[in-house]
Amino acid sequence: MNRSELALPNFFHQHYYNLTSLTPIQEKAIHAGLLQKQSLLICAPTASGKTLVATMAIANSIGSSENSKAIYLVPLKALASEKYKEYQELFKNTEYKVMIATGDIDSDSPYLANYNLLILTTEKLDSLLRHRVSWINQVNTIIIDEIHLLNDQSRGPTLEIILTLLKTIIQPQLIGL
Repeated sequence: MNRSELALPNFFHQHYYNLTSLTPIQEKAIHAGLLQKQSLLICAPTASGKTLVATMAIANSIGSSENSKAIYLVPLKALASEKYKEYQELFKNTEYKVMIATGDIDSDSPYLANYNLLILTTEKLDSLLRHRVSWINQVNTIIIDEIHLLNDQSRGPTLEIILTLLKTIIQPQLIGL
């Protein structure tokens, strides 16, 4: 499958102009309904293209309707910083804005309402949900990086509760990596 065949916003195609074909895992995700907002679990080795699957879901989500948001959920601040830099580059010449929030302060962080893509730690999303942020219903897609941490004794329960709440409150597309 060729990247140019994908019904994604122009900013995606412009940023990935060098990408001609998709990896097998990316093609499989497309055929499984990624761009029809189906929730998916993407299990594949490092460097197999999981992040691009997440990026396609994000681009599809925020590019499909005005005021739409996506969340990229990570377990660690270092990973949040890495993803923030990556998505700043993607959105550099677009109308879309990305912000990082890592949960150092328990608050509703009202400034987050102004961004399309939020890179959040699990703890920060937990705080935002407990503060009942008004913009949560604008979130269409949530990427859960390192989803295998559901099985972690210390972090798993919080992640499980957050995902269960989100499925109940807003029923987003969930993409587990």
